[in-house]
Amino acid sequence: MELLEQVLDTLLVTIRDVVPIAIILFGFQLGVLKRPVANWRRVAAGFVYVILGLSFFLVGLEMALFPIGESMAEQLTSHEFIHEGDLQNTVNAWQDYYWVYIFAAAIGFSTTIAEPSLIAVAIKANQVSGGTIGIQGLRISVAIGVAFGIALGCFRIVVGDPIHYYIMAGYVLVVIQTFYAPKMIVPLAYDSGGVTTSTVTVPLVAALGLGLATNVEGRNPLIDGFGLIAFASLFPMITVMGYAQLVEFKNRTQKERDNAL
Repeated sequence: MELLEQVLDTLLVTIRDVVPIAIILFGFQLGVLKRPVANWRRVAAGFVYVILGLSFFLVGLEMALFPIGESMAEQLTSHEFIHEGDLQNTVNAWQDYYWVYIFAAAIGFSTTIAEPSLIAVAIKANQVSGGTIGIQGLRISVAIGVAFGIALGCFRIVVGDPIHYYIMAGYVLVVIQTFYAPKMIVPLAYDSGGVTTSTVTVPLVAALGLGLATNVEGRNPLIDGFGLIAFASLFPMITVMGYAQLVEFKNRTQKERDNAL
């Protein structure tokens, strides 16, 4: 009964949030463009699917993804796990928390690969570029960036460094890469940082950051727990432009070899 009430409450909230979007879309279509909606039955069915899907997804977040992310962070940073076999109970940010960084990188990579928005962007980029931009190459380069970014963000939480130092250094590197990366890839790289912060990645990353900041002594969940998503947005830009630079260098080297022959 409690689960049914939660589903119904979430369904009502989702309807409240989606209806204004429908009003705007249909309002412009009928009132401004003054044209009928093509396949209106399919469109209406699509909105129903969106509402139902979002509702069940939000319930699933509360029941599964948030709790398991916090639980994993709590277990990986527990006193018994960290100090197992350590009689002196000394803490080393690299050695004692390396499982946290491995888990963060793994969860960042896997959730990004499964991210629907990234799959859609990769397919469109492949179509528009005439196959020049590979779907799997783009997805993997973005996933590597997210994995590294979340692992680095977890390290920042453990050591307690201010977040703005990391973000400023990252964006300095992004600006430098922008001047040297192929111009075709720069807008796509900037967009890749945004598509990673979507339905699959954000819940687990946020839960991991909050759980880690809660269980590491001296950390504030509000100040230190949030910010991992910023890392997940920043580093894909670096890796995508880096991937494009490597491909360009490889092609240029191959062309020089062919000309030499």
